[in-house]
Amino acid sequence: MRRTRRGVTLVEILVVVAIIGVLTGVLLPAVQQAREAARRSSCGNNLRQIGLGLAGHEAARGHFPVGAESRQWAEQPTFPHQFFRWSVLAHLSPYYEAEEILRGLDLSVPLYTGFSPTDIAPQNKPIVKLTVPLFLCPGDRGMPVSTIFGPTNYAASTGSGGGGGTPFDADGLFFINSRIRPKDITDGLSKTVAFSESILGDGPQATTNRAFANPVTAYAFTFFIPLTETRCQRATDWNFTDLRGFSWANGEYRTTAYNHYRTPNSATIDCIGVEMSSVDKARQYAGYGWRAARSRHPGGVNVMAADGAAHFVTDSVDPAVWKALSTRAGGEAAGFE
Repeated sequence: MRRTRRGVTLVEILVVVAIIGVLTGVLLPAVQQAREAARRSSCGNNLRQIGLGLAGHEAARGHFPVGAESRQWAEQPTFPHQFFRWSVLAHLSPYYEAEEILRGLDLSVPLYTGFSPTDIAPQNKPIVKLTVPLFLCPGDRGMPVSTIFGPTNYAASTGSGGGGGTPFDADGLFFINSRIRPKDITDGLSKTVAFSESILGDGPQATTNRAFANPVTAYAFTFFIPLTETRCQRATDWNFTDLRGFSWANGEYRTTAYNHYRTPNSATIDCIGVEMSSVDKARQYAGYGWRAARSRHPGGVNVMAADGAAHFVTDSVDPAVWKALSTRAGGEAAGFE
């Protein structure tokens, strides 16, 4: 007697589909979490590599590099000193283990050799345009946001953001022409933040459209300094004239500098101002800023302390603790938990 084959019923198919759906619902978030953990870890490792560069610079020269360079150019003594503007990342170029190509940077000439953003010395132009993996957090989009420069997610701490976000003589480790030595960091190297991360900018440049005033990707701009909350709130320009993080070579608040005036991933938009004075060439075009640490990691940001150790700081960090971690000699007892 022949046995009749029984087909698969609709109910059985639905059961299998339901089981697959449940497994997908369980496994997909776990996979995403694992990927984010890997991205966060890789981002922290980049900061450790920058920390090794800091240690190498200090060992060779006895101090940490400048946050941004400003000095007279002998060939054009009437030029604003801010045209030098080389960043801490640029000054660390001889000390990166895996980025030998950056060692060709000519820091004896200004970053900008003229008044146009494209006026860059021929020997430096192809180098400053490079996209350097070390300077990019894998959690962000990892693409240039400028046709002239290579981008960066990492910025050096100028401190608490006092003085209306001044870039001069700030209370952190890095500022214009800073040369901080380990002995100057009386709060302790392990309790003082040197670097953190920030999200690359997006949207149009130099826009007056308030729709692009997004704290995640944009910054407000004012021609009045020092910064005040009122001046920042009344800003009518955003992303002026470049997107956030547009250049690892440029040592200003839009790019390789930030401070702890606001907590990580603050809901308040970053604010940048500029000194337009034509009297003092040492201060003309200097950028002021209240730029927060920002990341696409859920819940916080990676930071690197002056001793080279990487930490993850949550968005809910106490504002007083966050500010204390930014100063080199504030006398606070705050540290990383």
